[in-house]
Amino acid sequence: MSAGYPFSAIVGLADLRLALLLNAVSPGVGGVLVRGEKGTAKSTMVRALAALLPDTDTVCGCRFACDPAAPDPACPDGPHDPSASGETRRARLVELPVGATEDRLVGALDLERALAEGVKAYEPGLLAAAHRGVLYVDEVNLLHDHLVDLLLDAAAMGTAHVEREGVSVRHAARFLLVGTMNPEEGELRPQLLDRFGLTVEVAASREPRERAEVVRRRLAYEADPEGFARRWAAEDAGLAARIVRARGVLPEVTLPDAELERVARVCAAFEVDGLRADLVTARTAIALAAWHGRTEVDASDVRRAAQLALPHRRRRNPFDAPGLDHDKLDEALEDEPEPEEPEPEEPGPGAPGPSAGPGDDEPDPDPDGPGTPGPRGGRDDRAPRPRTPAETEREPGTDRSDGRTGPAAEHPSAAAEPAPAAAAAADQPAVAAAEPFRTRLIAVPGLGQGAAGRRSRAETGIGRTTGERRPVGGRTTRPHLVGTVRAAAPHQRARGRSGPGLVVRRDDIREAVREGREGNLVLFVVDASGSMAARARMRTVKGAVLSLLLDAYQRRDKVGLVTFRGAGAELALPPTSSVEAGAARLAALPTGGRTPLAAGLLRAYEALRVERLRDPRRRPLLVVVTDGRATHGRDPLGEARRAAGLLATSGVAAVVVDCENGPVRLGLAARLAADLAGPVLGLADLATDGLAGLVRDLRAAS
Repeated sequence: MSAGYPFSAIVGLADLRLALLLNAVSPGVGGVLVRGEKGTAKSTMVRALAALLPDTDTVCGCRFACDPAAPDPACPDGPHDPSASGETRRARLVELPVGATEDRLVGALDLERALAEGVKAYEPGLLAAAHRGVLYVDEVNLLHDHLVDLLLDAAAMGTAHVEREGVSVRHAARFLLVGTMNPEEGELRPQLLDRFGLTVEVAASREPRERAEVVRRRLAYEADPEGFARRWAAEDAGLAARIVRARGVLPEVTLPDAELERVARVCAAFEVDGLRADLVTARTAIALAAWHGRTEVDASDVRRAAQLALPHRRRRNPFDAPGLDHDKLDEALEDEPEPEEPEPEEPGPGAPGPSAGPGDDEPDPDPDGPGTPGPRGGRDDRAPRPRTPAETEREPGTDRSDGRTGPAAEHPSAAAEPAPAAAAAADQPAVAAAEPFRTRLIAVPGLGQGAAGRRSRAETGIGRTTGERRPVGGRTTRPHLVGTVRAAAPHQRARGRSGPGLVVRRDDIREAVREGREGNLVLFVVDASGSMAARARMRTVKGAVLSLLLDAYQRRDKVGLVTFRGAGAELALPPTSSVEAGAARLAALPTGGRTPLAAGLLRAYEALRVERLRDPRRRPLLVVVTDGRATHGRDPLGEARRAAGLLATSGVAAVVVDCENGPVRLGLAARLAADLAGPVLGLADLATDGLAGLVRDLRAAS
């Protein structure tokens, strides 16, 4: 086996290097989440870290790596004899693959032995293997949410619990947790982000000399791994010795009250939720002091700790980029906070305010307007209440049906077709989306078998038990106890049972069939033609699609975006787990030109066909956002209907969001929905109870 790439030989990445070393000094910091683009040596550095960790002494034969000096009294392999000999081994690096199951993570019970022999035949999982070592999760954002929850719970508590069919097992699981992710492939939920102690953003250097040095070292390593490792052995040995010294200093480090108050002041200034940020920042500052050989935390430790512990805790929604305002950080780190001015006493009824003298401005007459006085006499900077699509469409000047406003738009002939000059008009610049709103659930009918999520009904590894069956392949990770006993009971006499316990054979084993929710592929097909070009109208449409993107993020869907305008359609966003990318493409979407509806539908069909080959278990949901017009091609409406029929016969669940509004409506979107064999919704229906009937219909159909 060739030598691994040395930790000291990695070029740059100072923040990641420090975050990993601080966790090696003090695992109580809570692990590291490494965010960055592909090809930035994230995995290389994490794997190299394990070689720097001190060797561990373990009880001979213990599968849970108990320390001979202080064995776990609740160890499933215990109790251990205090006089038993131990063994020394290198710290382990355990990798959790993306496709891991819950049983692979926490361990599983051998149901056949449990029933036949009455013993807890427990097979440890990866959490047990990582005890007193490093647990590395590559692409942690692609793990199922319930696995991430289990992982982070174990990391926080230092123990893993296994509950299977009434049998409970507990074992120690203390490890250095490192997760890596590419934000382009989707984000972790803010609640899970908060559970990681530190976060680091990494990116490839744009400096040519530094990039050349990275390539030079990598080529040298590939040519002679052993020789390259020997050249960096002294530097790695120095880091390993420094980790040991810092661990020895760590218990002696003190956190003065002044620095503790500085920690609290910084966390309060950035309005992070809860107190975990304060604890992590304090622990990181203590580890920093120990790393530098000091026994007292100072202001520089607090500043550096805040830079590592706070960026990922400032996100309020999926589209917020992590990061810190350094000017704000400097202000919060000041030794003495500025005293707050006392609030003025409330004047009595009818009494004039302190500024109600001659020449003062009159108060804003609109109590809800931008001039509303704030709690300290200033202006209220709170965001206005988001308006629903229906309210936006009722604004003066909003287009009626085809992008025109005013009285001319109310004439039936004017609404039927845009003028040729308007259809050939140049693209209009992108407009900002309206405020997003909470949408109702739109689910795919039937029962799927896709990745765990929160949208449509599916057979999953978690959820409520709805039945039993023989395991596929003869092996199961979710045994059904009652079903297994029922299958084995009739054969006990024939099998010669003579004592307690059942005689169970492998073909008696039954597995549970569980129903939960799956994530889907939500493909948006958005009309960006001239008929959608009125600024108020497109703003409303973008707000609706942005709201659906937020909903897709919360329900753990993959998303894609097809747009059509002018003479064709494009796949603006290939299917991905990154709804942030979808929001960015939507924000930059221009409008203008004719309406090639058929091209948009055919492009969606092709995108879904390719994605079905890549991920056949994930069911698609097509969301077509249009007014139903078709103005490009020899037979625009006929071509669009044939394309819709092709999607319908392929079994794609579809919903049409009708963007037509105004007193005169052509009903073209409803006709398109009928061709797609799906429901049609108005923009306002996405945010009102009008969608509840749709959900009931979809559930009834399933």
